[in-house]
Amino acid sequence: MRPSSAYRQGERGNILILLLILLAAAGFWWYMSHPTSILDPKAKPRAVTARGDLAEDEKNTIELFDTVSPSVAYITSIELRRNLFSLNIYEIPKGTGSGFIWDREGRIVTNYHVIEDASRLEVTLADHSTWKGIVVGAAPDKDIAVLQITASADKLKPIIVGESHNLKVGQKVFAIGNPFGLDQTMTTGIVSALGREIKSITGRNIQDVIQTDAAINPGNSGGPLLDSAGRLIGINTAIYSPSGASAGIGFAVPVDIVNRVVPEIIRYGKVTRPGLGVSIADDRIAARMGIKGVLLINIQLDSAAEKAGLRGTRRAGDNIILGDIIESINNEPISSYDDLRNEFDKYHVGDEVALGILRGERHMKVRVRLERVE
Repeated sequence: MRPSSAYRQGERGNILILLLILLAAAGFWWYMSHPTSILDPKAKPRAVTARGDLAEDEKNTIELFDTVSPSVAYITSIELRRNLFSLNIYEIPKGTGSGFIWDREGRIVTNYHVIEDASRLEVTLADHSTWKGIVVGAAPDKDIAVLQITASADKLKPIIVGESHNLKVGQKVFAIGNPFGLDQTMTTGIVSALGREIKSITGRNIQDVIQTDAAINPGNSGGPLLDSAGRLIGINTAIYSPSGASAGIGFAVPVDIVNRVVPEIIRYGKVTRPGLGVSIADDRIAARMGIKGVLLINIQLDSAAEKAGLRGTRRAGDNIILGDIIESINNEPISSYDDLRNEFDKYHVGDEVALGILRGERHMKVRVRLERVE
């Protein structure tokens, strides 16, 4: 037998009364546990304690950032993509990096790997103005590139250039860049080690690299590494990290290389290296022959090598007479093509060097004036 309508309404009424009683009990409990005596309508903020003057090293860091940050730029590389269905071409950000103002003519220095294969480049200055970046040239072997923007000279504050050959492990360093797209970020650390080697994007070793524990993350590449005087001492280039984020091991190409390479790029669009005007044997072939050094194969006509009397490999009847083997340059040992190029990188076109060579079974010295080679 079904309950009557009046009965159901009475049941609902009882439930409602019970809920009201429970709410009243909860309100009474809250009121008793929060007595009005602990509330103070006159409460005010605490008085602020004066901090006092900043520490000297803090002042130096703040001043350094204020001085150098206007010289640091944010670089966005953009690539073109084609929609497979509509065939429309559209642009997408390819990556971000950092750079710094080299001169008042609008040249911006960065890493080559930051701008490699980009269809278009945007350079954002510290005042948030954005400019089209045009590639002046690059030295991929050194991971250095130069861009040009058309900003007026009053917007351009060139970075102060220092030196890296006299750095000491333990001295303070500062990095300013755009890690993860967070522009104008400063991190601090020390020179952790000197004389490191890292591979460039071409596979060639970059020598005398600075190791630092200043936090360097994706987006810092191409930005400046500074000493405590706010001078450029390197370009932040790479990190060693299993996760891809900073693990306290960063690397910077030293400014002594930068200051030699950048003017070459501005003049010629590339680096013109000093050399001899020769072709040499592949390192693997030389190693199989038991040769310790660099074997000369061909000597170009009217080259620095020919003028110095160097000899290439030649055939005499059925025999092959090996050419001169370069064993040293100014007493620095040479055992591979990389050694040869890295040693020549220390010199300029027109410099004279002493080659230690092996000719047959005779060790001898030959003086050569280096020439420009491609």
